[in-house]
Amino acid sequence: MGRLFGTDGVRGVANSELTPELAYKIGRAGAYVLTCETHHKSKILVGRDTRISGGMLEAALIAGICSVGAEAVSTGVIPTPAIAYLVRTEGFDAGVMISASHNPFEHNGIKFFSGTGYKLRDEIEDKIEEIIAGGLDSVDRPTDEKVGTLVYDTTLCDKYIDFAVSTVKGDLSGIKVAIDCANGASSVTAERALKKLGAEVSVISNKPNGLNINENCGSTHMEQIAEFTKSIGADVGLAFDGDADRVLAVDENGGIIDGDRIMTILALDMKKRGVLKQDTVVATVMSNLGFFVMGEEHGLNIPRTKVGDRYVLEEMLKSGYNLGGEQSGHVILLDLNTTGDGLVTGLTLLSALKKSGKKLSELASLMTVYPQVLINAKVKNENKELYKDDPEITAEIQKLEDEFKSSGRVLIRPSGTEPLVRVMIEGKDKELIKRRATELADLIVKKFG
Repeated sequence: MGRLFGTDGVRGVANSELTPELAYKIGRAGAYVLTCETHHKSKILVGRDTRISGGMLEAALIAGICSVGAEAVSTGVIPTPAIAYLVRTEGFDAGVMISASHNPFEHNGIKFFSGTGYKLRDEIEDKIEEIIAGGLDSVDRPTDEKVGTLVYDTTLCDKYIDFAVSTVKGDLSGIKVAIDCANGASSVTAERALKKLGAEVSVISNKPNGLNINENCGSTHMEQIAEFTKSIGADVGLAFDGDADRVLAVDENGGIIDGDRIMTILALDMKKRGVLKQDTVVATVMSNLGFFVMGEEHGLNIPRTKVGDRYVLEEMLKSGYNLGGEQSGHVILLDLNTTGDGLVTGLTLLSALKKSGKKLSELASLMTVYPQVLINAKVKNENKELYKDDPEITAEIQKLEDEFKSSGRVLIRPSGTEPLVRVMIEGKDKELIKRRATELADLIVKKFG
């Protein structure tokens, strides 16, 4: 068996790669590993996004949880960060989210949170995999009154909304906001939270049908929120992904405000208020060069990590920082939640906007975006790492690094969640870097697609 857990839980095409049988095993092994040292009937929180396969996988996963004697509490549709928040505030031993985030509807995923609200460490995921690979023979199967139970509690979503609202000091009255819910989990939270804070809200892509999550909408398709924001004369637009752990914005002119620019605005606001710990914001190697230039200009320390929110979080926890994130809009405000939280990030951005008295385009202009091109080379999943050992491809990468070393940079990396090798080049000439990135991506596809 290959490794189940990727950079963000277990992912795959639902009912093909991620089957109900596998979900049952993951629920059974995961519940055992995460609760075997407790001395009471363990409680595990389970949530899902709006995908058609969510109910099927949830039923199988919960069966596995109950088979080890734990109590499963189902919230129904809810954002991923809500699970992280509720696990640690409502006395759960662990939490599970069923979602494939920004991926198309046919995909799904399973990720665990510990009782402290953090995603699992590698060694715990390895233990779960070890037990599954061993046929789950070591896992108890209680009977009689010790069999696990299932409880439904949709009121927990209300507690998360109340928490998100509480993170804003004052209100958001006077701000006209457009939101794109990606036909995903934010459909049940974002509009309600914004209206509680007094914002004027207009919504699109908030009618999920199981098949339309992330379909030409949300944070992976920003053209829709850009056009909608301009058409209604909103001050700002917010676009969430399918499980609402990330958010991107557009300004009043429809200009895209990516994660780097959101972190710029939040970091400078937090520094001004004296709450940015060590004047530091953690980013990944994928952040735009302009972000690091902005940091130098404004006295910010910006350490870089590998791509993936787990690596950003590791650096934040290790060094005591409270702000970090990715260009994709996965922003971690560690004083507020233990994972990326699209709603809380969006509300914090709106609060900073209102306090500034400026337009969002003005705040975003504090960072200059250097031309950047990202081309995805689609390969077979098992071939994602092979380009690193191919002489022709490594020679081409070296040529590119030499070409752009004085006025840009080159970054090639396999996706942690999809069958892709990502080719990113930054430089002054957008047409040139696009051509070079496409040439390399085509070569990778030719060899390993």
